[in-house]
Amino acid sequence: MTRAEEFEELRPLLFSIAYRILGSVSEAEDAVQETWLRYQTSPTEPVSVKSFLAAVVTRISIDVLRSARVRREEYVGPWFPEPLLADPYQDPERSAELADSLSTAALLLLERLSPLERAVFVLREVFGFGFGEIASAVGRSEAACRQLATRARRHMDAGRPRFAADRKEREELAGRFFDAFREGDFDGLRELLAADVHLVADSGGKAPQWGTGIFGAENVVRVFATLAPQFARIGGVVEPHQVNGQPGAIFRDRDGRVVNTWTLDVLDGRVQAIRTMLNPDKLEHVGPVADAWAILRETTRARRPAD
Repeated sequence: MTRAEEFEELRPLLFSIAYRILGSVSEAEDAVQETWLRYQTSPTEPVSVKSFLAAVVTRISIDVLRSARVRREEYVGPWFPEPLLADPYQDPERSAELADSLSTAALLLLERLSPLERAVFVLREVFGFGFGEIASAVGRSEAACRQLATRARRHMDAGRPRFAADRKEREELAGRFFDAFREGDFDGLRELLAADVHLVADSGGKAPQWGTGIFGAENVVRVFATLAPQFARIGGVVEPHQVNGQPGAIFRDRDGRVVNTWTLDVLDGRVQAIRTMLNPDKLEHVGPVADAWAILRETTRARRPAD
């Protein structure tokens, strides 16, 4: 195989590593491209191309993450990872770990870790790399990497819910949720929401948002009742879709442009959290992006005749 062919074969893995470290589709794609440039110009032939490229993309991602942390401290409002509609890397033996590590909730937990802890956790717990390979990737001893992995695992386990819903249960509840949403069945929606459900948006200050969020089933249903019928009236479409390996949806305007994405956290037979991505900069990879402010104005006008 040529170097280009070897690289293309491993590209899905490299992107998946970078995305989990960075939480950004665009930054992960840039990290993968930089990895190719370094591999293309490397004078040495690695013993294991997979280990070599994984190490390179990990080092690049750690450097990017360190600078991104500074930017995120100045971010306007809640910060969420960029939505990912499909993970390009498939491994049946690690499918459960891959799906769980991709969820918005898991990526937000990873934000609590240091860049080195995050990289070690991703390489070890998600992709099953050996500690020798990880040590080479992050420039630490194997013993130090074992300590980093233990510390990271402890932080992640402390933040996870004790009992996660299985995939079938999540999908069935999400199907009922979006059916009720589109049909305007707000009593049905209320039954599917946890009493302390949280509706929160990442707009980055570039689209409408709900402050720090909407809390409580009654308040969330009230927002739905205000916006959902009018959104449908102006031609808006709710398209259920897996987002970050979890039940979610893409909201589109009448022309098919992306308004936002939703992801649902499901636990104990109820929707515990609804996370909305409205920041247009984080939606560009999903498709052409609508003007969310214009959509809000139009839905407001659509509501007035009924008042």
